[in-house]
Amino acid sequence: MTHEPADETAGDVAAGPDGAAPGGRASLLTRALAVLRSPWVRWGFLVLALGLAVYAVVAAGDDLARAAAELSWQRLVVALVLSVAFVLCTFAAWRVVLADLGAPTGLRVALRVFGLSQLGKYVPGGVWNVVAAAELGVDHGIARRTSVTTTAVATLVGVVSGAVVGLVALPFVATGALGAAGPLLWVLPAVAVVLLPPVLNRLVAWALRVARRPPLDRPLGWRGLGAATVWSVAGWLLAGAQVWVLAVGLGMPADARGAALAVGGYALAWVVGFLVVVVPAGAGARELVLLAVLAGALPHAAVLLLVLVSRVLVTLADLALAGLGALARPR
Repeated sequence: MTHEPADETAGDVAAGPDGAAPGGRASLLTRALAVLRSPWVRWGFLVLALGLAVYAVVAAGDDLARAAAELSWQRLVVALVLSVAFVLCTFAAWRVVLADLGAPTGLRVALRVFGLSQLGKYVPGGVWNVVAAAELGVDHGIARRTSVTTTAVATLVGVVSGAVVGLVALPFVATGALGAAGPLLWVLPAVAVVLLPPVLNRLVAWALRVARRPPLDRPLGWRGLGAATVWSVAGWLLAGAQVWVLAVGLGMPADARGAALAVGGYALAWVVGFLVVVVPAGAGARELVLLAVLAGALPHAAVLLLVLVSRVLVTLADLALAGLGALARPR
């Protein structure tokens, strides 16, 4: 297994996963990549991340038992299938961005790098999936700078598209349910301008200049960003459908208002969870947002059960994708 020089590694990640200037997450990434040189540390990190993801499922055992009593197994299976489809859409968006940056990969390599790296979401800190993707990618000839930029751009596409999709829920949310944050959410779609290639390429170029690294081999194009956005929006619709299936099973009317609350509410909850980086995979923050959005459509206890079951199903989907990644050894 070969590695790039240490000084290039530091420069590749100095801009951080969100394109920020050096410091904070960037320095954490640099130190983490240096530590991950050891195969023992790599395996230890993977075991830790896997253990935390499995614990997230086991800890919700009582809630799953309640859900099994209140929801039919057919409904739970449909919700799980929708969760897997949602995770696959995020994978497709990531792979499109990777190819657009000039590093197209086969399905096996892409599945291995993305699937295993997603376990890093369950480790507190908000950067470990980026660290894992960078290290796994270099094993297959993908420069760390390209891996980090791909993950950052794909995540940005997901956040921005989620903010826009979340707008469909706001007209149906009970007055005052979101508190002082309600009016601020209406301006979230304005950030969609950053997904325009001329704007996003300038931001990436600026981040690389600040990090004193050479520019990308090729800029992001309209076709690549457009395809990534389509995959991301499809993912939000599928994730919202999962929430809707569970909510209807718990007593929410199967109407257009309920569908809008489910789709928009999940997207908003994910965006807020992403911004709260101190907890693994946005745990807690996403639940609070979904509770606020669905408060007028379901009793509080039913909403709490729904959001916990929804998280467990998505975690199971992440574990399934990681398992596929572990098995997908490139030929």
